[in-house]
Amino acid sequence: MSIDVMDKFRGRVAKHAALADAARLRIVDLLTLGDLSPTELQAELGMPSNLLSHHLRTLEEATLVTRRRSEADRRRSYIRLIPGALEGLVPGIEHGAQRVVFVCTRNSARSQLATALWQQLSEIPSTSAGTHPADHIARGAIEVARRHGLSLPDTAPRRLDPLAGEGDFVVTVCDNAHEELSGLGGVHWSVPDPVRQGTPEAFEHAFQEIAHRIGDLAPRVRAA
Repeated sequence: MSIDVMDKFRGRVAKHAALADAARLRIVDLLTLGDLSPTELQAELGMPSNLLSHHLRTLEEATLVTRRRSEADRRRSYIRLIPGALEGLVPGIEHGAQRVVFVCTRNSARSQLATALWQQLSEIPSTSAGTHPADHIARGAIEVARRHGLSLPDTAPRRLDPLAGEGDFVVTVCDNAHEELSGLGGVHWSVPDPVRQGTPEAFEHAFQEIAHRIGDLAPRVRAA
């Protein structure tokens, strides 16, 4: 067996060993839908912080999860699954929704891109909104969408308040919006704000991350 094959085999063994624990398997199941802070995981699992830290360390060492510092509250971090970490394992959580609503603070980039990408993959209606809408959609978002054959709507960003309704499945794609709307439900994707950097590379990175997340979520949301 070659060194490369052996390394991949050891990686698989480490992942299986990490997932053999019921608590760690539950953590991974939760993270298949969105990112969670350690505090949110602790509340969901009813687990002491020192035990949760042990489980997260084990999952990180098995290259299943990683963490990123919040752009809103720098004392907070979000745990997320590493893309491709489960290598085709199908999670068991399915959600029903009449509509999917993507939310970020300004409704000028990430939520707009998410809605456009969702409409390519799902027949379930979708829209986007912001907690503090900007005056216009970011030029970088329009350009990255155009490079990938998508067009963003020629409308001004909109506020979430009059849009969210019963039967909506809400996806926050912005740390600020998620932390402002605590208790709203739905799922959260901790996607860095491309507008802050304003570069084509930042918008491309955001587009690719959102596209990957949409691809994972769309088959698991059914029309309610």
